[in-house]
Amino acid sequence: MSRSKRKWDHVQFALKTGQERRNGFDDIQFVHQSLPGTSVNHIDLNTQIGELSLSSPIFINAMTGGGGERTLEINRQLAIAAKKSGIAMATGSQMSALKDKNERKTYEIIRTENPDGIVFGNIGSEATVEQAQAAVEMVAADALQIHLNVIQELTMPEGDRDFRGAFQRIEKIIQRLKVPVIVKEVGFGMSREAVSQLASIGVAAVDVGGFGGTNFAKIENERRERLLSFFNSWGIPAAVSIVEAKHRAASVPIIGSGGIQNSLDAAKAIALGADAVGMAGFFLKILFEKGLDALIEEIAIIHHELTLMMTALGANNINALQQAPLIISGNTFHWLTERGIDTKAYSQRELH
Repeated sequence: MSRSKRKWDHVQFALKTGQERRNGFDDIQFVHQSLPGTSVNHIDLNTQIGELSLSSPIFINAMTGGGGERTLEINRQLAIAAKKSGIAMATGSQMSALKDKNERKTYEIIRTENPDGIVFGNIGSEATVEQAQAAVEMVAADALQIHLNVIQELTMPEGDRDFRGAFQRIEKIIQRLKVPVIVKEVGFGMSREAVSQLASIGVAAVDVGGFGGTNFAKIENERRERLLSFFNSWGIPAAVSIVEAKHRAASVPIIGSGGIQNSLDAAKAIALGADAVGMAGFFLKILFEKGLDALIEEIAIIHHELTLMMTALGANNINALQQAPLIISGNTFHWLTERGIDTKAYSQRELH
């Protein structure tokens, strides 16, 4: 099967399998504030991811490209939505365009439609420094995502089977690139041990890509004759992964992603420690089912609802929202407790 055909299959199967509500955010509840002491007009959604200043914590996370004209059109519309909404956008993996120049246009369209916006490039951990530089140049990227997708590759019939040297390659890319490097998972979560390793080599940010959203093990199992069904439930829930990451590397910017489907999920992700929130599958579904205008409207609604929740909590900005008191229960509580993380500290926080 050609890489282009596989890229389009991924889009189709992502829509077919949908997103699972197993991200852990339902285990999180805010402590209500009867005297929040602020107003909607005083809420500031600006945030920082390392050197990058974003006008919104919400961004369109990596989805597609490299699948011919159909993926070009998806990226064109996503780029328009990002431009009109004033949010950042990440490309899908550019490895296909690095191997087939005919696919470059499916990524370049993002910068063409959004010349002044913040765009993240995207490559796999198998990439060389030269490929990383080429990916950045292809879309004039403001930052580069390096994705980790071991479980997807192992489930993919034609996927990689050798992951030796990935850490060393990432380190070289971080040392050589002139733009910030973000390392991200693709739906299986990132443990505190992995985050600690990445922090030691100067990664600009970590995108936890937690379990509970688009399930790439399920997607690849759709393409197998003999299923590796044990991988379908493999991973660290997004809510857990954000806490683990922040617990081990407090100074590293954290991006929360993995099945975030609404403004409440986004608010909870930020309150758990995320500096920004990536959304992909939810946006793709809206674009396919309702169109571009509906996607732009949904992003505006998420911003509005996030502003309302921050007002209710008395959190004037993203830093304040990260200190909002909350209660952690259920499986998320159990996981974090077993990992030696004090969940009570979150319930005892106070906004000043």
